[in-house]
Amino acid sequence: MNFTPDTKVLIQGITEVIGSTHAALMKAYGTNVVAGISPGCGGQTVQEIPVFDMVEQALRQVGPVDVTVIFVKPYAVLDAALEAIAAGIRQIIIITEGMPPLDMVKLVRKAEATDTLVLGPNTPGIIVPGKVLLGIHKSDFYTPGSVGLISRSGTLTYEIALQLTQAKLGQSIAVGIGSDAILGSSFAQWLQILDEDDHTEAIVLVGEIGGSSEEEAAHYIAAAIDKPVVAYVAGHHAPKGKRLGHAGDIMAARLSTGKTFNIVGADPDTAQSKIQAFKSAKIPVASSPAEIPNLVKKVLKQKKK
Repeated sequence: MNFTPDTKVLIQGITEVIGSTHAALMKAYGTNVVAGISPGCGGQTVQEIPVFDMVEQALRQVGPVDVTVIFVKPYAVLDAALEAIAAGIRQIIIITEGMPPLDMVKLVRKAEATDTLVLGPNTPGIIVPGKVLLGIHKSDFYTPGSVGLISRSGTLTYEIALQLTQAKLGQSIAVGIGSDAILGSSFAQWLQILDEDDHTEAIVLVGEIGGSSEEEAAHYIAAAIDKPVVAYVAGHHAPKGKRLGHAGDIMAARLSTGKTFNIVGADPDTAQSKIQAFKSAKIPVASSPAEIPNLVKKVLKQKKK
């Protein structure tokens, strides 16, 4: 992973309203958007970005592309992503929400076979503050620094980034892994990436109720991550059995003692279950987003001792 201002970016679905809007914002941030794809609109321009009917046509004109950001409608995402993979693009960010789960299963299998990194679906994407914006992050909330941010929640990512910025804790990168039922990459994968990133000194992991990804992340952090991690889990006050409004939370968690922490008396998929998993791994857990900056300062101070 090496996202820089020189990273060449393609936008699939650039003539969609959300695609054209965020293409302009990405370009204004300094992202090197070299082309857009929209079948039937080849030869047009959007925000002075040339539009092509097919990925292959675009690459013949602009050369190899590092990342594609996908804004197409849910049932067109699989075709768009497979087209990008066939053209040799190995980093895919899917902004679209509600991609059919079976389509995502097919994409994950293809990505594994081709060593392709897929982020999303239903993700705000990635921002490396001061360098590159790949998606829909609120860029003015971020500032360059050394705190890596990985989150399941888009809007909560922006809020926490602003809290860190106001506390003079800049960010090395912010990644939204997505909120749909099946995701292309996990907390564990991004934890490993940030653990190996020279620009990241501490990691903030933002989870929420629903599923078991936070419990699995806690286990992975305890076993494999060397850098300090601070966690926050949204949904403390949700009624029992209530999940946040993401397709990914339709799937109930199943905690296995062989794979995750055995939390006696905790209901899978609740905020309490996830918080206990992090605490069992000796990971500081913030009770609110406002508490995160102080915990980050504390773990950084301990790291320097």
